[in-house]
Amino acid sequence: MAAMLVAVASAKAQFEPGTFSIQPKMGGQATWLSNMPKLTLAQGYELDKTPMAGFVIGAEAEYQLTNMFSVAAGLNYSLQGSAWEDLSVKGAFDLKDSKFELGYITVPVTANVYLFEGFAVKAGLQFGFLTNAKIKATAEASSAGINTKAETDMDMKDQCEKFDLSIPIGVSYQFKVPIVLDLRYNLGLTKVNKDGSDKDSKNNVVSFTVGYKFAL
Repeated sequence: MAAMLVAVASAKAQFEPGTFSIQPKMGGQATWLSNMPKLTLAQGYELDKTPMAGFVIGAEAEYQLTNMFSVAAGLNYSLQGSAWEDLSVKGAFDLKDSKFELGYITVPVTANVYLFEGFAVKAGLQFGFLTNAKIKATAEASSAGINTKAETDMDMKDQCEKFDLSIPIGVSYQFKVPIVLDLRYNLGLTKVNKDGSDKDSKNNVVSFTVGYKFAL
């Protein structure tokens, strides 16, 4: 009973001007790189790009300026990037899970407008700092009853820009028990790769997170 009363009180207090709150959060992402070229194999096959499944985990701090307006800043780890479609060549080999993984420490800063209690629209800037970049793939083949499997794990960090800038826009809804659902689209503004034909590739991320928000 005491825990329920604290949760309800916290949910109401967050909308009062002058309230500072913290929200741990985590969720899944659909990510892709714009202008990323097809994956061309030595055998002459070309694979089209496809969205990659990623995730985000971190926390967000929010300051309520008025009943309607607030500002927020977060600190997250975001796994994003892009993938290529699977390929199956009957009697030869299968290529699957081909992807270009990018890991970032991200700092989103947003302005939030509460259109009604619990529901907010938001927009701002996000600063990303690259932690890792890899091309991964799994190839499987079968010959004379013998199955073989090879995995590629190529470090690409030196070929990627260390800083990423994007525009996050989205909506969120907070329930009375302070669970927050957040849906965002991040539009990349800066290039991912330093050189090569895909140097104009930029990050695109759609994320859905669940957080628990409490006032300090």
